[in-house]
Amino acid sequence: MLRRMFVLAGLLVAAALLVAQPLSAQTMLLEGARVIPGDGSAAVDGAAILVENGRIARVGRRGEVTAPAGVPRLDLAGKTIMPALIATHVHPGFQVGTTYLAENYKRETIIADLNRALYFGISTAMSQGVETGELLHQIRAEQAAGRLGGARMMLAGRGIGAPNAGPGNPVYANFAYSLSTEAEGRRAVQEQAARKVDAIKFWVDDRGGRAPKLTMPVSRAIIDEAHKNGLRVAAHIFYHDDAVGLSAAGIDLFAHLVRDKVMDDELIGLMVKNNVYVNPNISSPERGTHVTVPPWLDEPYLAGLLRDTVSADVIERIRQSYARRDPVVAERNKRNYEILQKSVARLAAAGAKIVLGSDTGLEDHFFGYAEQREMELMVTAGMTPMQVIVASTSRAAEYLKLPDTGTLAPGKRADLLVLDANPLDDIRNTRRIAKMYLDGVEVDRAALKASLSSGR
Repeated sequence: MLRRMFVLAGLLVAAALLVAQPLSAQTMLLEGARVIPGDGSAAVDGAAILVENGRIARVGRRGEVTAPAGVPRLDLAGKTIMPALIATHVHPGFQVGTTYLAENYKRETIIADLNRALYFGISTAMSQGVETGELLHQIRAEQAAGRLGGARMMLAGRGIGAPNAGPGNPVYANFAYSLSTEAEGRRAVQEQAARKVDAIKFWVDDRGGRAPKLTMPVSRAIIDEAHKNGLRVAAHIFYHDDAVGLSAAGIDLFAHLVRDKVMDDELIGLMVKNNVYVNPNISSPERGTHVTVPPWLDEPYLAGLLRDTVSADVIERIRQSYARRDPVVAERNKRNYEILQKSVARLAAAGAKIVLGSDTGLEDHFFGYAEQREMELMVTAGMTPMQVIVASTSRAAEYLKLPDTGTLAPGKRADLLVLDANPLDDIRNTRRIAKMYLDGVEVDRAALKASLSSGR
């Protein structure tokens, strides 16, 4: 027993070192792979990428891109290289094993979520307003100082809502501001801006009738104050009319699709005109449409990544949950889900700014796993694989104001996924991760897997 304790302690120390050691930038030449730049331009077969000091120096054809003598050369023929994924809507810190509790909101839980995201191919994750205390601020600061790894954390700080209208789960009680006046809204934004958040998040709808809506004047005040402080603003919405009003008011991101009806031409046209970004967030509601185990839960690569990162008990609970669902409820959920699918197709056809966002971190909606499922469902809803890749890389970086990542181009961070198959043929191939690099340094995925296994 004592020996087992020492072994476990050693694994935990290794996990801590994995996330605590600063990265050292590398110089290398990656040759022979298919390269998907991430900006919507065509893939380049037989390409080469020169990485110098953690940045992309050159991208071109194999043989045309040279490297100084002695630089390591990696032959990646048959592989595909694309930018690492960027998740714009996550909620870290609440699930440990089969428990989903406010008491789980601790440093080790958040770090495990960020490591899990990294294992699934995500370089950057934006926490959207379900935050309290100093933890996320501390973690973000440690990452910026090079003392902590995992997917890079960005945060919207403490979210804003009308009384009783903040985040829905009782686990998040009292996390958000509760306010009803324009002056209160402005003060809340000022407080969060002073704490150097990366964005502002607020909830608009009536939460199924349990609360008053945040009024449009208060919403406009929040948006205006955020923009005065150089911050983008994300809104949790439900109703179509609210989305129209917020689009006109200058909102930057809809953190969900409209859910009472399919988004119409007027709304979508206004969103395109005013550069409003949108999260589909369809992978969570899709779960509610099944009464038997869905095929994606047994898809080999996705199922393998899930087994690597969560316990068998959790997976079994997920499997059993479908058989317990009322078929009448599932049928209603299907009709509601079809609304979302139609909106995604219409947004994509109109050229709206869709960005990867999955409401990750809800119960059994795991970091990385949720985004990989979301990408498949975005294609099923009507987007092309190329559109989904853009939404998950360059467009997400654009929304988060990250000019140095999201595409494979000179001067950008070398945040790369090396895949065993081409996601343009099947978007599910983004799960077939052979290697991952952050700032030109290969991520130790075996150590990540060990750390997640030891802590689950």
